Amino acid sequence: MTSIFDQHLPRNEANFAALSPLSFIERTAEVYPDRLAIVHGELRQTWAQTYARCRQLASALTNAGIGKNDTVAVMLPNTPPMVEAHFGVPMAGAVLNTLNTRLDPEAIAFMLDHGEAKAVIVDPEFSGTMAKALALRTAATPLPVIEVQDALYGPAVQSLGGTDYDAFVASGDAAFAWSLPADEWDAIALNYTSGTTGNPKGVVYHHRGAATNAISNVLEWDMPKHAVYLWTLPMFHCNGWCFPWTIAARAGVNVCLRRVDAQAIFDAIRHHGVTHYCGAPIVHGLLVNAPEAMKAGVPAGVKAMVAGAAPPASMIEGMEKLGFDLTHVYGLTEVYGPATVCAKHEAWNDLDIGERARLNARQGVRYHLERDVRVLDPETMKPVPQDGETMGEIMFKGNIAMKGYLKNPKATDEAFAGGWFHSGDLAVQYPDGYIKIKDRSKDIIISGGENISSIEVEDVLYRHPDVLAAAVVAKPDPKWGETPCAFVELKAGAQTTPEDIVAHCKKHLAGFKVPRAVVFGELPKTSTGKIQKFELRKQAGSAAAINV
Repeated sequence: MTSIFDQHLPRNEANFAALSPLSFIERTAEVYPDRLAIVHGELRQTWAQTYARCRQLASALTNAGIGKNDTVAVMLPNTPPMVEAHFGVPMAGAVLNTLNTRLDPEAIAFMLDHGEAKAVIVDPEFSGTMAKALALRTAATPLPVIEVQDALYGPAVQSLGGTDYDAFVASGDAAFAWSLPADEWDAIALNYTSGTTGNPKGVVYHHRGAATNAISNVLEWDMPKHAVYLWTLPMFHCNGWCFPWTIAARAGVNVCLRRVDAQAIFDAIRHHGVTHYCGAPIVHGLLVNAPEAMKAGVPAGVKAMVAGAAPPASMIEGMEKLGFDLTHVYGLTEVYGPATVCAKHEAWNDLDIGERARLNARQGVRYHLERDVRVLDPETMKPVPQDGETMGEIMFKGNIAMKGYLKNPKATDEAFAGGWFHSGDLAVQYPDGYIKIKDRSKDIIISGGENISSIEVEDVLYRHPDVLAAAVVAKPDPKWGETPCAFVELKAGAQTTPEDIVAHCKKHLAGFKVPRAVVFGELPKTSTGKIQKFELRKQAGSAAAINV
């Protein structure tokens, strides 16, 4: 028998709307039209102006034949066009692909082809890289280029012969009648993550996940209305951890920053009243270790969020001296950026710095709107004992998890095996439910907030004519958290130097992926000839890089 609560109570357009972060900017522009939305150099742009420009961008894209499920790639720093793209592109029904500006042309070319980009928006700083990437594409279809002009940077490295961005936006209709997605499961963004083998994997986000993580950011940080947010975190990292949408929800201010620099950050905090910022440990380290004169006049109470390596005691102590409030979060590209938080307790304030650092170094508990996070035995899929000692794998479940990997059903099925997303990070769970990473099952090195595939670096090393065997592991680094360390076994009679190896890597890898240390010698192997990376991790002190 049908329940009384299922009779004549249908879902309809009056009582249901798809969850989407696009609704945030619509409301904010209606309620707070004259409030400041974007600061960039001399530019001051209100929420009404920003919403109008986003609608114009959506309209112009639509007029250019771009619509539902078409990919629009952008290679932009943290500037106003990047903020606008986070709304204007999905308003056209399209999918936003933010390209990592630090990658080499080969990787960019792969992403443009794999994501089937229908247009690309490029900042003048990256036109040289984009020119090379466009030349390396294997796809035969021409790719329209939209070129941004930015007075804060100056003339483009080279002209790509594309359409001017402002002219393109101006061609659109500021009253463009965009609509929410027909289904909140529709794709909103495509982000590439370092694959442990072969090419990067395309992680697909949906409108529902983007909205729920954006709201969770508000809840985890107790973020007030009109927060002033400084863009130290790249918006190409997991869509800036969904903060472009979060700031719109709070009618906050996006303070743009082309380049991370301690002086520029302190100046922005003083001049614009910055209240919140995010970043990898290196960003916070820059501020803590800056000259005292640079810190003069910086107000207390700024809220900072850190992800990547856990904050060590020295960082926590340094941030406290600055009067900043540090929150530690954890996540991956596949879960929209941060999806756990080390939620602090008042009682921790009475503990000594060492104990506070130990507690704050944990990856914590689930975000409000994440369904569940557990440390599970990957073989049995049962929870490990919450004893702080038994290792398992961190797994996620809920709305803040990707749709899957683009064009990669095998990897998608493996990632979601058993009804959980498998993070690849090995951890313990404490009696209070808090999680702490102890190791990584994936061959990933996290340096300055960037993922590096050790296998990708090894592939380059093997191309060197004198290399017999190679293995790459993480090495602790006080500035970057960890950096690649290459263990190399040379062919008999070879006279290659570490400098030669590094120079070879620089020809084939983005700068941040190049090994900072090269160690020659025979590699430890199993009886079947497999390299024992755990032994190399011990030599390099990898555990210290992870377990700060």
